[in-house]
Amino acid sequence: RELAGKPYGVFFGFTHCPEVCPTTLYEMSTMLAGLGPEAKDFRLFFITVDPERDTAPFLKDYLANFDPRIEALVPTPDELQQVAKAYRAYYAKVKTSDGGYTMDHTATVYLMNGKGQLQSTIAFGEAAETRKAKLEKLLAEG
Repeated sequence: RELAGKPYGVFFGFTHCPEVCPTTLYEMSTMLAGLGPEAKDFRLFFITVDPERDTAPFLKDYLANFDPRIEALVPTPDELQQVAKAYRAYYAKVKTSDGGYTMDHTATVYLMNGKGQLQSTIAFGEAAETRKAKLEKLLAEG
């Protein structure tokens, strides 16, 4: 209900991600801060693909480093499978040589319009001007 009629973003990631996730969250934080009041109602939902390690308290601490409009969602494994399918997002647990694991995942921010429909995406590594233009268009059109 809180999102009714408002554009928002969705990003699948995890806190132990070495590069893509912190970089994406930092870039989105910087962009949101730069847009000022124009983006005051925008929310970016960070959906963990590693609910085994990414508990709600852990995610709260992790996201404290980024813009407060970035909110964590911790789905159950079944919910994660359903929401990833809905967004056509990929994720997989990958074993590491030290006996642990990491997560492979789609590195895209999904930009959703106020009707909950996909309007655009921001790919990892996309030019700052392009990212900003996509977000500005989303905010202008709702």
